[in-house]
Amino acid sequence: MIYLNPDSKKPLYQQLYEQLKQNIITGEYEKGSRLTSTRDLAKNLSIARNTVEAAYDQLCIEGYVEGRHGSGYVVQDLREELLHFPCITGDGEDAQLLPATGTADMDAPPPAQAKPVKYNFSYGDFDPHSFPHALWRRLNNEVLTSLKVDSIAYYGDKQGELQLRRELAKYLRQSRGVKCSSAQIVVGAGLQDLAMIICLLFPQEERILGMEEPGYDFTRVIFGNHGYKVLPIPVGEWGIDPAELKKSGARLAYVTPSHQLPTGVVMPIQHRMRLLQWAEQSGGVIIEDDYDSEFRYRTRPIPALQSIDCQERVIYLGTFSKAFAPGLRMGYMVLPQWLLSRYHKVFERYKCTVPRLQQYVAASLLSGGHWDRHLRKVCLVNKTKHEVLVQSIQKEMGERVRIYGSNAGLHVLLEHFTGETQETMVARAAAYQVKVSPTRQFWQNPEAAPENLIMIGFGGLSAEEIAEGIKLLSQAWFG
Repeated sequence: MIYLNPDSKKPLYQQLYEQLKQNIITGEYEKGSRLTSTRDLAKNLSIARNTVEAAYDQLCIEGYVEGRHGSGYVVQDLREELLHFPCITGDGEDAQLLPATGTADMDAPPPAQAKPVKYNFSYGDFDPHSFPHALWRRLNNEVLTSLKVDSIAYYGDKQGELQLRRELAKYLRQSRGVKCSSAQIVVGAGLQDLAMIICLLFPQEERILGMEEPGYDFTRVIFGNHGYKVLPIPVGEWGIDPAELKKSGARLAYVTPSHQLPTGVVMPIQHRMRLLQWAEQSGGVIIEDDYDSEFRYRTRPIPALQSIDCQERVIYLGTFSKAFAPGLRMGYMVLPQWLLSRYHKVFERYKCTVPRLQQYVAASLLSGGHWDRHLRKVCLVNKTKHEVLVQSIQKEMGERVRIYGSNAGLHVLLEHFTGETQETMVARAAAYQVKVSPTRQFWQNPEAAPENLIMIGFGGLSAEEIAEGIKLLSQAWFG
């Protein structure tokens, strides 16, 4: 008998899936038997039909049942495979260890093998073809032959090499309007490293962070792990709400104003001014994550929030990950002048986390004009990909979906109107070897997330793969 607990934190489809899987493992459902139709089971359990379909789809993906046209869902024969996997462990409170010998009831299936992913629309993926391998190799050789061994073999400046920081200061002034000197720049191994530095700059009584809701879950985790109270501040039509931020009592605010993650909202100048007024009046600090500002496809890049900050209330974060290569683990931040003394005191004995050789090569990349040429090339490629993505979605899915956050960045959001949950849509895509991402994790309160919102990243695919993948995704979702 199937029992679903509506008060459980575990979604209904997952409760149903786990119980059905256990019934198949124990032999209660024999090979070749058909599962109850989705319509009848939904009626019997008084739940939505798409909840049953989500559970059945997960069983299909993991190989416990097979969906057959006109025959419903048929239980598969797992006996032969079970001989090679005499024990199985579950997850969490349902974990079990079954003995290696005994009756068929004690047998267990092999670990679930998801179908291989052919088209990966995950956000943050990198296209290896865009990396300038020959240029990077040549610059490495030039740096190695021009430097003395102690320039790369010993510890360097904790803020990063001065040569790189000077080039970054020039680049940021020209491209983003950021007002800074090389002394204000700190180089670190990506957002993870730089965010941890920021966490340690503020005393315990000031560790209250206003976080965009929805917002970047990775940042939320970092600040939470460092003892910060993270408060969800709603994101509206123009970005984070300054009025709600003021009411929250937060001392810091983390924002992505040039291309809000995940909604794609671009914060207009009036809203930016109100956000700066909050910081000035409350003595607060704004952490501006400018993670993909280079990628604007129909308009020029918008100047950074820091560029209009007259009271030094903004910490600016930038990265090489999106436009160059995430594996290099190189980012940077610009600290306000008044925070520098605190930084030097707290991090007096620390060392820079980016290898010196890599920093010198990055400096050569910036100083020789290579970076600007690379950016122009990558932006053109990504603009083409973006156009193919949007056109393919419109062609294949039409009015069954709505696109959010286009015209910038490396992802869009899809709102679909079929009444399915995020998990169902992800599972159906996976059955067709297409990987897409749910958006629930961007909400601090996941229950507040819209059920029908999916993230589509396109950075790691070619234009041809994007068109083919969207066509297959449409088949998965709409038949």
